[in-house]
Amino acid sequence: MSDALRAHIAALVPELTALRRDLHAHPELGYAEHRTSAVVRAWLDGLDVPYRAGLARGTGVAAYLPATTADGAARPPIALRADMDALPIDEATGAPYASRSPGVMHACGHDGHTAILLGAAKVLSGLADRPNPVIFLFQPAEEGGAGGKRMVEEGALAGPDGLAAAVVYGLHGWPDVPVGHVATRPGALMAACNRFDIVVTGRGGHAAQPERTADPILAAAHVIVALQSVVSRNVPPGDAAVVTVASVHAGSAFNLVPAAATLSGTIRAFASDVYALLTRRIDEVARDVAAALGCEATVRWDTGFPATVNDVAATDRVVATARAALGADRVDAAFPPTMTAEDFAYYGQHAPACFFFLGVRDPAAARWPQLHQADYDFNDDAIAVGVELMVRLALALAPAMGDTTLR
Repeated sequence: MSDALRAHIAALVPELTALRRDLHAHPELGYAEHRTSAVVRAWLDGLDVPYRAGLARGTGVAAYLPATTADGAARPPIALRADMDALPIDEATGAPYASRSPGVMHACGHDGHTAILLGAAKVLSGLADRPNPVIFLFQPAEEGGAGGKRMVEEGALAGPDGLAAAVVYGLHGWPDVPVGHVATRPGALMAACNRFDIVVTGRGGHAAQPERTADPILAAAHVIVALQSVVSRNVPPGDAAVVTVASVHAGSAFNLVPAAATLSGTIRAFASDVYALLTRRIDEVARDVAAALGCEATVRWDTGFPATVNDVAATDRVVATARAALGADRVDAAFPPTMTAEDFAYYGQHAPACFFFLGVRDPAAARWPQLHQADYDFNDDAIAVGVELMVRLALALAPAMGDTTLR
């Protein structure tokens, strides 16, 4: 099958590249992916692949492709996932297909993920023999909106016959991995995360009379410094954790002490007890440090994402599939865990799952932009590899591959 499959995918690459660049030019934020969702539905309509639309606040799509054999019809489906949303960033790639929406861009490569999964749907729908049913998950709002959680809650992991997915696979373009390579690991791959907002409230007044104020900026500054001790002095050295204050807002004039200051940031950890420790200590440190300087601190927490934990058997399947397709020297099966987070984690709470990193870095390039940077762009050279791996994974877990010739 390999030669015919690769030839077919290679023939599709120009179409998929054009599709990816169209999505890139029209980015949409989480839960507002209306055009993107329409593009996905139109593509599936062209393939005669049935789907459920309107999921996860309206833009999520779950498509279903049945097996072609009687015994395959009784098997639980294999689920493949892509995310569709963009980020609130002004694009600086200079590409001719750059974002046409000011302040919004595909800085995380979800345009590439969507194009890859649509390509896989086209290839799989054209196979004469599909040993497994396949679910294609096109989810909104991965970037902080927990769209994956809503997809699961609305039954996207089950086929029309009610059979739940046997396994879920997802990929992410990864700038630290060369194009043509794949990386993953069993167990914890990506961290649990949460957002915090700390509002430090004091007493405002004239900057020339600081003795009459309770300066929230001063208190906030001390809180920021004290929070750096949470990891270094509370978390055991063998455990990984991150506390980052990434946003500070206070005041509107150079000669006025404001009444309040707001700090926003994130925590990251793999272990649940460490995650709970970070939450508790940030509350305590912020409150007590602010109080020592005559202010009050209130900490607000978001819902957060759980850790992305790869099932061992599902990861073994990804590694074996990738090695067969790419060669053993192009597959890293022990990639270091990363403190970035992913709402793919929600799928893994309901079915065996494996998330893997698809290389997008050009090895010849002196520098390759990282995710969430204004000059990041998905590498179209990774599309064919992503499609092939998704197709192969959809055909795996069957007792026999059968006739997988293309119609």
